[in-house]
Amino acid sequence: MSKTMPQRIDRIVEELDKKKAEDIQVFDLSDKEYLTNHAVIATTLGDKHTLALLEHLKETLKPKGEIFVAVDEGEQWTVIDLGDIMIHLMVPSYRAKYNLEEFLESLGKRESE
Repeated sequence: MSKTMPQRIDRIVEELDKKKAEDIQVFDLSDKEYLTNHAVIATTLGDKHTLALLEHLKETLKPKGEIFVAVDEGEQWTVIDLGDIMIHLMVPSYRAKYNLEEFLESLGKRESE
């Protein structure tokens, strides 16, 4: 893939923002012992929005060369594994309940908000 990691992350954030995902955060975990190099977390507006965001990312990122290694699809929390980038899409109640940001912050530094 010819795009650099920052370009890939920017594209993901841009696509999520374009489709009204909220509170998008990126974590650089490349120097940590974690299963991926970067994590992106975004809050969705609800169950259907979570699934719609997944479909939008598939439609826009696959043609740009992103490979969806695995997807754990749910209405309230969907995880997209791109190998070196993990995308978490969560409804507000799940995001508050699991507080994934706190866990990831303990592993690596936050790149953007």
